[in-house]
Amino acid sequence: MTSKFKIAGWVALGALAGGLTTMQFGATARSAMAPLPLEEMQQLAAVFGMVKTDYVEPTDEKKLISDAIGGMVAGLDPHSVYFDKASFKEFREGTTGKFVGVGIEIGMEDGLVKIVSPIEGSPAFRAGLKTGDLITKIDDTFVKGLTMDQAVKRMRGEPGAKVVLTIFRKNENRSFPVTIVREEIRVQSVRAKLIEPGYGWVRVSQFQDRTVEDFATKVAALYKEDPKLKGLVLDLRNDPGGLLEGAIAISAAFLPADVTVVSTNGQLPESKQIFKARVEDYTRRFGADPLAKLPAALKKVPLVVLVNEGSASASEIVAGALQDHKRAKIMGNQTFGKGSVQTVRQLTADTALKITTARYYTPSGRSIQATGIVPDVMLDESAEGNVYSALRVREADLEKHIGNGQGKEEKDEAREKAREEALKKLEEARGKTNEPPKPLPEFGSAEDFPLQQALNQLKGKPVVVSKTLTERKPEDTKAP
Repeated sequence: MTSKFKIAGWVALGALAGGLTTMQFGATARSAMAPLPLEEMQQLAAVFGMVKTDYVEPTDEKKLISDAIGGMVAGLDPHSVYFDKASFKEFREGTTGKFVGVGIEIGMEDGLVKIVSPIEGSPAFRAGLKTGDLITKIDDTFVKGLTMDQAVKRMRGEPGAKVVLTIFRKNENRSFPVTIVREEIRVQSVRAKLIEPGYGWVRVSQFQDRTVEDFATKVAALYKEDPKLKGLVLDLRNDPGGLLEGAIAISAAFLPADVTVVSTNGQLPESKQIFKARVEDYTRRFGADPLAKLPAALKKVPLVVLVNEGSASASEIVAGALQDHKRAKIMGNQTFGKGSVQTVRQLTADTALKITTARYYTPSGRSIQATGIVPDVMLDESAEGNVYSALRVREADLEKHIGNGQGKEEKDEAREKAREEALKKLEEARGKTNEPPKPLPEFGSAEDFPLQQALNQLKGKPVVVSKTLTERKPEDTKAP
C-alpha cells in the first residue's frame, strides 16, 4: 500500500508542512551560471511554439511559462515550489500566523484534498474535521481534477462567508457535508500551562514569526506562577516545522551559550553553515533578543521533549539538538524525517521560488533525512497502544523525496505491513461496534497518555514503554 500523498501546504496559508524555511527575499541568481543545454532549450522553445499555434484554443503565454516553471520545480522534490502572484502572497501572509480560511493543513491523495491536520481552534477544528479526511467537493465543485492552488482558492474567501466541504471519512466509509464559516485564523503556535504544582507543559505547534516571542512570554508566565518548577515538558508532537531561526532560538533557550544547534550543507557557500546557541544566529528576524525575558532556571530545569511521526523539520532540529547535548529526554515515536532546508528567493515583486538548498545535520553530524529522530524512550500514542501512528505519512513516503546522502533507499516493507495491520484493526473495531474509532485525547489533557508518561519520567516514576514500537532503520546505507 504505497502512499501517494504529497505535502502541499496550509489552506489559505501556503507554508509547507514540515517546512524548514529561510527567507532571502530579493536574492539574485548565481552570477556564474553553467552553460544552458542548447538542444533541450531548443526543444522547449519548439514545444512552446507548437502549443501557441496548434492547440485547440488560444493560450496565455504568461500562464504557459508559469506552468513550465512550476512543473520544472515540482519535479525536484516535494518541498520545492514555484510561487506565482497569488501563492506568494499567501505564503508571506502565512509566516505571520494569520490568514482568512477554514484552518486546515492539507495535501493531495489520488486527486483529492487530504486533511493532514486541522489547525487547533480553527473553524475546521471546531467542525470536527479529522486527520485523514478527504475533501471530495468544495461547495458544488468536485475536487477531482482541480490543482492544489485551485482547491485552496475555492476554500478561501471573506471572513463570515460560508463554504460547504463534502468529506469522505475512509475509516467510517461514509461521505457527509460540513458547512464552515470562514474567519481570520490567528494561529496560536504556543500554549503553556501548569499540569500540576511543580510541572509545566509547553506546546509548540509550528515555528512562525511570533513563535519565539510567544514562547518566551508564556514560559516566563509559567515561572511567575510557579518559580520553583521541578520539570518541564516541551511538546513538539505534530509540529510540522517552520522558520529555521525559530528552531535555533527554542533550542538556545535550553542549551548553554555557543554550543552547536544545527549545521547545514548544500551547493552554495551560504548553505554551508553552523548555527549555534547565540543571539546573532536567531535574531535576524526578531531584532532584539526575545529570550532575554526568560529565567536562568530554564537552562537547568529537567526537561522531556515529546515527539511523534508528525514532528518534522524545525521541531526535529530542536529535538535533535537537545538529544545530542543530553539536555533532554526525548520520548514518543520516531519523527517525520525531513532533514532539508528550503530557501525563498524572490524572482519578481510578486513571484518567488522556494527551493531546497541544503540538508541539515544535528550537532553530532546526524542527517535525519527520510529517517527521523529516534526517541530515547518509545511511547505508544495511547494506553491501548498504537493505531493511528502507523497511518501517518512521513518523509520517506513522499514521492521524489531526497535521500540522506548515504546511499540508495529501499522500500520500508515493515512500515507498509504495519499500515496494513493498523487499517485492518480499525476496520475490525468498526465492524464490532458500528461506530468510528475513538479519537486520541487532546494534547495536554488529563487523558493524554504520552504526557502522563513524560511526567512520570520527570518524577522518577515507572514509565510505560512501548512494547511494539521499534526504530525505523535507514532504508539503505550502502553506496550506490
